[in-house]
Amino acid sequence: MPNAQVLEAKAAQVAEAVELLKETQTGILVDYRGLNVAEDTELRNKLREANVKYFVIKNRILKRAVDEIGLEGLDEVLHGPTALAVSTEDAVAPAKVLSEFAKSNEKLEIKGGFMDGSVMGLDEIKKLAATPNFETLIAKMMGSLQSPISGLARLLATIADGGEEIADLIAKKAPAQEEAPSEEAPVAEETAPAAEEAPAAEEAPAEETAAEETPAE
Repeated sequence: MPNAQVLEAKAAQVAEAVELLKETQTGILVDYRGLNVAEDTELRNKLREANVKYFVIKNRILKRAVDEIGLEGLDEVLHGPTALAVSTEDAVAPAKVLSEFAKSNEKLEIKGGFMDGSVMGLDEIKKLAATPNFETLIAKMMGSLQSPISGLARLLATIADGGEEIADLIAKKAPAQEEAPSEEAPVAEETAPAAEEAPAAEEAPAEETAAEETPAE
């Protein structure tokens, strides 16, 4: 039976794992068996560059930790050697780096994962790996804004220089603005006569006169 010191050390490891999992956006579990030293070093370097923490963890420690925070669905993959890649900053990075590495290194097996407190299967991890990371999304957004910003910059530069381009632009647009009132005027003239048809209602008294003559007969 383990002594108190050993039990205390294991409890501390579980508590540390629990805190890490709570702070983690995404975690991916892998079986690293078969990777040689060079391949393992390459993988660790790629994960480090992406600010992803990667470490080997004992299944019984991890099982107690995931059960404590409600990720019991990972129990079925906690067999054989297990390494855990986690990120507190980029939810996509662990899945993306590991999936890309596994394409050229079949010895690395992705076992499962979790994101924001929910267990992910292999299909969900593949979809997550195909999602652009935060830096890529920012780059695409800035690229889409590049054209309007450059156009605005050229316009402001032209105005500041008092160039002839603005004068020509105003001269071309001015006639179009003056023609607008002349197109609306005929509409008002055509609708005006409609108001003059009101006197037709004056014929009513003739009917009242005929009705008054009847008693005289």
